[in-house]
Amino acid sequence: MTNGSEVVHGYPHLDTVRAAITALHKRLSYDGVRAYASSVPPADVAFCDQDDLHLGAQRVAHALVHQLRLPEARMVVSFREMTHAASVELTAGPEYFIELNDRFRGHRRDIGAALAHEITHVLLHRLGLSFPGTRDNEILTDTVTTYLGAGWLLLDAFREDEVSSQKLGYLTPEEFGYVLAKRALVFDEDPSVWFTSPQGYTAYTKGRAQALRDGQQPPLSAAGWNGRRRYAKDRRHAQDHPGGPGHPGPGTGPGSTYAFERVPGGGLRVSFPCPTCHQRIRVPVRGRVRARCALCRTVLECDT
Repeated sequence: MTNGSEVVHGYPHLDTVRAAITALHKRLSYDGVRAYASSVPPADVAFCDQDDLHLGAQRVAHALVHQLRLPEARMVVSFREMTHAASVELTAGPEYFIELNDRFRGHRRDIGAALAHEITHVLLHRLGLSFPGTRDNEILTDTVTTYLGAGWLLLDAFREDEVSSQKLGYLTPEEFGYVLAKRALVFDEDPSVWFTSPQGYTAYTKGRAQALRDGQQPPLSAAGWNGRRRYAKDRRHAQDHPGGPGHPGPGTGPGSTYAFERVPGGGLRVSFPCPTCHQRIRVPVRGRVRARCALCRTVLECDT
């Protein structure tokens, strides 16, 4: 886990984040994801300067192990000088050894954030879920930490002013806000009340706006006028060129585009990403239809 001195903003990793959400749903299944319906409560991970350093770290680690449903994993937390914010030794268990940067001795409020990321590494190790390459695998870890109810701590650790900044993890603050909002929409949570960092709260509101836009893309019925007009133009193009390939729509990026496809018999269907889990859905082009995502079971109203 890294702690960057220069904070990057925006959504440079959004495609990988979306792929991580899909991979998590595929690995855990609908019922497995639903088992994480409650986020870790702020009271369970609170850490003040009066707490004993090692006992407090063990207490918070225990709460996060419980949140991430790792009842058999015992975390041994230590502190030392290191370049990164934290690291974990992944073995077969039953004990896992987490090392935190010495600077957390004086920044105890952020110990929970560092532990959440490292303990998620343990969960992913046990699930056998990983992405190729260090960068993408760390983005997967941040995404899963947040989606399973422990990552709001990472966003709350983000602070930035005119002279200094701090951010834990590989996602940008807005990407953390995006994943947190995705979770909030699924489980009907309001994480905004948990933030102690004003910058974290602002990043959450920006990420939430981006997450809401996922549910407003054509062919979803909630799409705006411009999106519906663009979709109708692309649909006419696909219908007028029956011998050509399916015609993709621009959407909002590679992970959010719709595409028209030919079906046997000359008909047309449209594929698009589920706004909840980003698994691609295919429905016939025949006006208003109701689709259900087979992966996350979200019911979608579409105007194809």
